[in-house]
Amino acid sequence: MEQKKVVIIGNGMVGHKFCEKLTAKSTLFQVIVFGEEPIRAYDRVHLSEYFNGKSAEDLSLCASDWYRKQNITLHLNDPVKEIDRINKTVHSTRGLTVNYDYLILATGSSAFVPDIPGIEKEGVFVYRTIEDLKLIRNYAASAKKGAVLGGGLLGLEAAKALMDLQLSETHVIEFAPRLMPRQIDSAGSLMLQSKLKELGLCIHLNKGTSSIDGNGRIESLKFNDGSELPADMLVISAGIRPRDELAKLSGIEVGTRGGVIVNEYMQTSDPDIFAIGECALFDHNIYGLIAPGYEMAEIVANKLCEGRDRSFNGFDMSTKLKLIGVDVASFGDPFTTEPDSRTIVFEDSHKGIYKRINISNDGKYLLGGILIGDAEAYNMLLQTVNNKIILPQDPEDLILGSRGGASQTEVGGVASLPDDALICSCEGITKEAICHAVTEEGCETVDTLKKCTKAGTGCGGCVPMMKDLMLHTMKLNGKYVRNVVCEHFQLSRQELYDLIKIHNLKKYEHVLDNLGIGDGCEVCKPLVSSLLASLWNDMILKKGNDTAQDSNDRFLANIQKGGTYSVVPRIPGGE
Repeated sequence: MEQKKVVIIGNGMVGHKFCEKLTAKSTLFQVIVFGEEPIRAYDRVHLSEYFNGKSAEDLSLCASDWYRKQNITLHLNDPVKEIDRINKTVHSTRGLTVNYDYLILATGSSAFVPDIPGIEKEGVFVYRTIEDLKLIRNYAASAKKGAVLGGGLLGLEAAKALMDLQLSETHVIEFAPRLMPRQIDSAGSLMLQSKLKELGLCIHLNKGTSSIDGNGRIESLKFNDGSELPADMLVISAGIRPRDELAKLSGIEVGTRGGVIVNEYMQTSDPDIFAIGECALFDHNIYGLIAPGYEMAEIVANKLCEGRDRSFNGFDMSTKLKLIGVDVASFGDPFTTEPDSRTIVFEDSHKGIYKRINISNDGKYLLGGILIGDAEAYNMLLQTVNNKIILPQDPEDLILGSRGGASQTEVGGVASLPDDALICSCEGITKEAICHAVTEEGCETVDTLKKCTKAGTGCGGCVPMMKDLMLHTMKLNGKYVRNVVCEHFQLSRQELYDLIKIHNLKKYEHVLDNLGIGDGCEVCKPLVSSLLASLWNDMILKKGNDTAQDSNDRFLANIQKGGTYSVVPRIPGGE
């Protein structure tokens, strides 16, 4: 059978996922990929880790020879400039002309850059690609005060990046009256704002930027209320715009506010051209998360390989992330649009915790909610919403914990989920698939589960639930389950405590030599130090014990990017 030719425009996460799905289902296609960037597809979800020492290669989604092994032709640093729909060809910037049977638009989105006077000045950046991050890192080396325009998810992620670069001040400027206005309510935003201020972030709300001033490079920002903020650099993170230019030029229908219009099978107005990811507009919505993009890729791969009409019916936009050390999550309907509903709120301003759940008026169903400061229950709450699980008699237990001797199964747990419950929404992996991998494939660690099922390899938010389900399934299968400290100590905390006491071990190195393997890690080192301090009443920073501590804790100082340390002297009376 003659191979059909599939051309993919875009080598981002969704374009790469489509390649995976298509080649896994069929070898009857000749696949050609055009990428705009000079490097192959990488993990944009964890892009900020580039500032923590990860390289472009570390973030890559595949090995350097993966495309060759899959018989995929990859053209990097060569964006497509024209689509000829009549002759079914594409023309690249470097002069290549390639014909297609099916064309996949996976062009993603670009950063929205507002039209502000001075936006073109040196020191103004966007936050989208590894190349952007390289420019930001290099410029930050000589900057002291940084600002981020935008207080949404991406804006706070960019602010975390500037803080990691050790700028003396980092400011977030948000036009709306609260942070993350699309995900959390006013009370949750106040709690988040308070926590972020404690961590050293400066937040400015209700601020419209009127100009960016400076002599050739940014020196300050002026606002509509007349105030001014000195800044050495500015990162724009004010939203995204779908990359639909090619579609427009070729006469494919696009939305009035951008985005390539698609049907439930991700087909555009040209049935042989599909759009997936952030460039696709479905039912007037652009889906800016990775999970719906992966779902779109799966639908198109099914359509081309099997002709099956699996359809896209929208996607849950629940999110969970750690913003500058603070857990933040929203799920289901966080703001309660249902007329017959009620809200339960728990707030602890001292600990910085805010929890809100919205339930049906009869108390049977969870509709959505918001978690700030403690998002441990997020995965289970999300599954409760998605699977319409009947709530316990006291729904407040979902955020307060079980009371009065209630068992875990009475207030919900991973065991109570139906077999078709999605554990990993990024990869579409169900509870049944996880249990099968544990029972039939012998997966008894999270790493082997990831390799076998690909669950947990996207955003990573499902990993705690994966582990709980794995341990639960192992117990059901009669396996002995132990909660060990880490890979270096195959012991529980209590077992380690008892053995340290029995062997009279008083230094971390002696504990590792006698009871562990390897060099230790950030999990076991502070834990062992704590056990030694509890057993022998020695200071954790006593000579001989101090090597188990992080550098900042060991020297009671904060290491700077130049290798020096900043110290706040201790003064009697605290003056």
